[in-house]
Amino acid sequence: MDALLDLRQLVVGFFLYVKTNNIEIYNEFSLQHELGIFLRKKLQGYRIQFERNVSYFIPDNKTIKKEIDITIFNEDKSEKYAIELKCPLNGQYPEQMYSFVKDIKFTEELKSRGFTKTATVTLVSDRPFYEGRNNKGIYKFFREEHAVYGSIFKPTGVGKNEDCITLSGRYDFIWQDLSEGRKYYIIEI
Repeated sequence: MDALLDLRQLVVGFFLYVKTNNIEIYNEFSLQHELGIFLRKKLQGYRIQFERNVSYFIPDNKTIKKEIDITIFNEDKSEKYAIELKCPLNGQYPEQMYSFVKDIKFTEELKSRGFTKTATVTLVSDRPFYEGRNNKGIYKFFREEHAVYGSIFKPTGVGKNEDCITLSGRYDFIWQDLSEGRKYYIIEI
């Protein structure tokens, strides 16, 4: 099935709208709701919902996460899209990067279970997410290679270097400038 919506183009349009209209994005909740409002204005004939449980769309809900940040779907659910969002504010760089990977895995799982298209959108305010001296381990994916792939190990805490998330594909991305040192990337699956 050909995807009818271009999630990447919609999100880029959203960030341009944010910049042009001085819309304040100050945490993940504000990102989720401002994007949802933008999508409702842009898309006719689709429902836009927040924090929808996977089980609403598919019987097999044995996924790495249970709720989808933003869903876009038509009346009969023959077209369904999922967007996962991250907007970290409190440092914890390697752990947050691992959360980025978890979102990518989740969108892979949704796509393989019949979603038309999925995307992860990450907005950061801190340079250490995209730049730093340490480019080993999880840092290499986000600071040096700008690609996420293979098995990525938990970088800190319980399960460090034991627990991992294995991605099926390779996802290249580009950090895009937003404003005031903030950057974002979009990975569409």
